[in-house]
Amino acid sequence: MSRICMIGTGYVGLVSGACLADFGHEIWCVDINKQRIADLHANIMPIYEPGLDRLVQKNVDEGRLFFTTSLAEAMEKTDVIFIAVQTPMADSGEADLKFVLQVAEEIGAMMNRYYVVVTKSTVPVGTSRKVKNAILGAQTTPVPFDMASNPEFLREGSSIEDFMRPDRVVIGTETERAAEIMREIYRPLYLLETPIVVSDIETAELIKYASNAFLAVKISYINELAGLADLVGANISMVAKAMGLDKRIGSKFLHAGLGYGGSCLPKDTNAIAHIAREAGGDMSIVRAAIGVNAGLPGRAMAKVADLVPDLKGKTVALLGLSFKPNTDDIRDAPSRVLVNLFRDAGAVLRVHDPVAMDNFRLIEPDLNYCSGPYQAAEGADLICLVTEWNPYRQLDFERLGGLVADKAFLDCRNVYNAEILGKHGFRYESFGRPQRVL
Repeated sequence: MSRICMIGTGYVGLVSGACLADFGHEIWCVDINKQRIADLHANIMPIYEPGLDRLVQKNVDEGRLFFTTSLAEAMEKTDVIFIAVQTPMADSGEADLKFVLQVAEEIGAMMNRYYVVVTKSTVPVGTSRKVKNAILGAQTTPVPFDMASNPEFLREGSSIEDFMRPDRVVIGTETERAAEIMREIYRPLYLLETPIVVSDIETAELIKYASNAFLAVKISYINELAGLADLVGANISMVAKAMGLDKRIGSKFLHAGLGYGGSCLPKDTNAIAHIAREAGGDMSIVRAAIGVNAGLPGRAMAKVADLVPDLKGKTVALLGLSFKPNTDDIRDAPSRVLVNLFRDAGAVLRVHDPVAMDNFRLIEPDLNYCSGPYQAAEGADLICLVTEWNPYRQLDFERLGGLVADKAFLDCRNVYNAEILGKHGFRYESFGRPQRVL
């Protein structure tokens, strides 16, 4: 059993801490937010993630998971320190490391014996060196320690499964002592024959950005192809299916629509582009992917114009606010851009999301928030499906037809097809698929 201090109880820190506790380790989660720690003691989660509340409570009850606002208390009881604080994107596109380096100084000031200090947050190449220097600079008495990089690969909405059954675990270290301690932490995964990739620290830091940037490029590529399919009358769904059957390509992340959002891909693509510029290089493919993704809400509005040429005074039912299903995360969600575009066009918005409305209300308090998709559709001139939540995959179009003022439907995630909507009298638009009924 390892004794681990997890600094930060945001998405990465809380999920990682709960899962590591479930591996059998003793985990002390630290956060300066007193209310958040109080909530966690009451099993109130700061984020929506399926199954997280049950996993946290189980490991609290079994005496492996603890929460505190005191870093000193957590360090006293542990031997490995994970840094999992936020690294927001600065205006320049680079990751802002102020919280990481602040924590590093606090660790150095309190360090009185050997620790392995692990960067779990997504950080630019070279950050672990900066953390090491910050710790050394804050030490009042020289104390040996090792650095490690252990990037996370968690998808919001399925993060527990991703942690428990990962495709791989990446560990970057400077010494064999640190590598062995990190291997021991992930020993429960050996039974699953999970690949453990051990490298130097800089390589581990780059792997995370390289992986996310590649996924972003793949998403933008299929969306650019969807635009071409619209022009030539091809069906992007069939194109993607055929492409995905090629084992060199694979079927994942080949879904045309509104592109990517959330806390990772937008931030990490900009960060790797900035890293390249700082190093004298140029990630031109990544920059192109960023540009394609940014243009997708505008493409959606062009399709709206085909359905409802004049939006002034018209009512739009917008279904889905989170950037993807099974999360309440609205960071860089396409819905945020669409709300502004619809409002600028003079439309009246009625919105619904199964879990993200409270978060959205904090930035858009004046929208008409509805209790369900059918309430949102009442009197609507256009229904716009933005996030492919399961409740939106089985809509009753007979019922919807009796609620709306006009039967126009924009499917931004290609959930339905023209034939289904046509049977109920709806005019229908999607991304990269012919609207004719074959």
